Amino acid sequence: WMDNFKPMGFGGTLWVVPSWHEPPEPTQPHIMLDPGMAFGTGTHPTTALCLAWLTEQDLKGKTIVDFGCGSGILGIAALKLGAARCIGTDIDKQALIATKDNAVRNGVGDAFDVYLPHEAPQIEADIVIANILAGPLQELSAVILGYLKAGGPIAMSGILRRQATSVMNAYQSRIAFNSPRYIDEWTLIEGRCTQSEAG
Repeated sequence: WMDNFKPMGFGGTLWVVPSWHEPPEPTQPHIMLDPGMAFGTGTHPTTALCLAWLTEQDLKGKTIVDFGCGSGILGIAALKLGAARCIGTDIDKQALIATKDNAVRNGVGDAFDVYLPHEAPQIEADIVIANILAGPLQELSAVILGYLKAGGPIAMSGILRRQATSVMNAYQSRIAFNSPRYIDEWTLIEGRCTQSEAG
């Protein structure tokens, strides 16, 4: 089965590499990550959409929230691409353990803090990314938006094509959306916060 997992490139600048492979482009940012229990190794279309989106953002020195961090792949990618700090949340304690282990293994453990949702600090991050499911994205819109500062970009996935409009509707009061992106039946929606929570 190991033969099925090969290095994957995203956005021309980022690689996800299993431990039994050498990075194809050692000078480019890369994440060493093996398939494990926690969801998210880059092979699923929603993860791939999120990773590609991250390569397009200006992350240098920024604070990012990885909401529903799973394996930690998105937060680790952001840190590898120049972000200064990542706050990861997940309802699954096993995911938090996996995220922290993966962050340490990739040399960004000191910059990646993980929390259960009710224990996460109240911060306004520069960027928010959430790769969960359409239902929770809608139900938790106020919580997710509470992490994002005015003008900050947000990306959300884990959404099927037919669910994109209803998820966008839950955020449209504060997010100006760009056109959705698709891989097969999966969708990434992304835009920018037009106002802070108070505004």
